[in-house]
Amino acid sequence: MSAPSGGRATLTMSTPSRRLPHIDALKAVAAQAIVLHHLVSYGPIARAAHEALPLLAGLMHQYGRMAVQVFLVVGGYLSARGLSPRGQALQAPLPELLWRRYLRLVLPFLAALALTLGACGLIASSWPELVPTEISLGQLFAHALLLHDVLGYEALTVGAWYVAIDLQLFALLAGLLWLARRGWRHPSRLVVGPLLVAVVALASAFVFNRQPGLDAYAPYFFAAYGLGALVHWLGLWQHRRAGLALLASAFGAALALDWRGRLALALATALWLAWAQQHHAAGRALVPAAWAQRLARWATPSYALFLLHFPVLLLTNGLMAHLPDASPAVGLMLLAATWLLANCLAVPFHRWVEAPAARLDPLAWLPRLRTA
Repeated sequence: MSAPSGGRATLTMSTPSRRLPHIDALKAVAAQAIVLHHLVSYGPIARAAHEALPLLAGLMHQYGRMAVQVFLVVGGYLSARGLSPRGQALQAPLPELLWRRYLRLVLPFLAALALTLGACGLIASSWPELVPTEISLGQLFAHALLLHDVLGYEALTVGAWYVAIDLQLFALLAGLLWLARRGWRHPSRLVVGPLLVAVVALASAFVFNRQPGLDAYAPYFFAAYGLGALVHWLGLWQHRRAGLALLASAFGAALALDWRGRLALALATALWLAWAQQHHAAGRALVPAAWAQRLARWATPSYALFLLHFPVLLLTNGLMAHLPDASPAVGLMLLAATWLLANCLAVPFHRWVEAPAARLDPLAWLPRLRTA
């Protein structure tokens, strides 16, 4: 049940008081593209969509997965903005940061995984091809640790690979910023962290991202994630245009060496983000205030939507499998109903599961350790 490899930011949201309309726009569009990609990729609903709209469904099936590159770039941008707003070395304790990030990702993920397995049990007789035949305790434990791909277990839901990669990417970025404070006392240390990130991002673009066998590990995806982080830091630099030109030239050289559409999309996203960032910093609104509020409502539950849409798709595919001689038109109606229901359910899931997980204080019961 593993998702096709392709390249996640985080799908979780920034706080409402720091809304960035250009970020919300990217997340809202990319989240819907990923959902539609899965709707035309699995089960009888997907087959009906390809029969009724072969060109549109084919394009979404082939290219929709690339929208994850947008989340990778946005994830790097938001992580750099939170961990190192001015390019400084990491100040917060690294273990606590990683533990908080793990809980923020894994608690909603495990809740959605339980819903997915429940849906599998309901539709096992009507749609057995995507229902796991056997689930071991080790497989469940590997999913809880977000190590299923590393340990070689089959994913139990689509997108599970991305949740694991998100944690790895955050840990790699935080680790590089932690290294920046070890042994540097010169005033130039403000650039050490961004330089380390740039080196690893370029190594990913030129080496690691060209090795498909590494797609279970953060270095494979760090080219896109690092691009987002570097765009944030370059936006603070007085020579940002020269820096962006140098960055684009370096990644352009990596693409000339080995063209990858997913990396080209990540670079285009990063450059658009840099342009939007400057407009936002200058106080020039990219979208009207009313539209900004709508984008915020669409973008806020993007992680919840990412997690929830597959169990909904399982159930609607099971329903279609029970309909005798269902036409492609019926399949399209069920596709639209799946999309609408998943979006509606994502809102309460975000409010009651994802948001409390983000607010959870994992060290509240250990005040001494927290003080230390």
